[in-house]
Amino acid sequence: MKAYWYDNKPGDQREPHDSGRPVSEDYLASLGVIYRHFPELSDVDALAKERGYKNRDEITVSPATMGEAYEDKVKMFFAEHLHEDEEIRYIRDGEGYFDVRGKEDEWVRIRLVKDDLIILPAGIYHRFTTDNKNYIKAMRLFQEEPKWTPLNRAPELDENQHRKSYLEGLTATSIAAN
Repeated sequence: MKAYWYDNKPGDQREPHDSGRPVSEDYLASLGVIYRHFPELSDVDALAKERGYKNRDEITVSPATMGEAYEDKVKMFFAEHLHEDEEIRYIRDGEGYFDVRGKEDEWVRIRLVKDDLIILPAGIYHRFTTDNKNYIKAMRLFQEEPKWTPLNRAPELDENQHRKSYLEGLTATSIAAN
């Protein structure tokens, strides 16, 4: 895992967009983002049990598996959105980026590779993209029946209870992102 401030320069979303300014795991944690490196699937199983995750599936995002729909899917995943459930992803193969909004509404880019696991809290604005190799295989974990309902950012989402709870839960103490 490597986290840094997104450079906001024009260009393909699948490029690194690395500003050269790193972001610490402590800052990610202050946003409610949890990162783990799990080389063994048994570690994922233990975390799933601890957090009450009963279901899982795997998704491979690539032109080979998605065909002509690939480009549209990657653009859809990159639209800024939130979920009403926490999002947990375990990278089985390949690489990709999760971008999350920082405390001042700026983008933090998180590069994930094989054996990285990330948990995004319900209500956090985020987006996802593959890297320029156009391939990632991820396990998705769910507490109940699998669902993935993105709510694209819009002014009315400020009143969404999950968004409000997320904002209320942000720590008052500001942790420097290095």
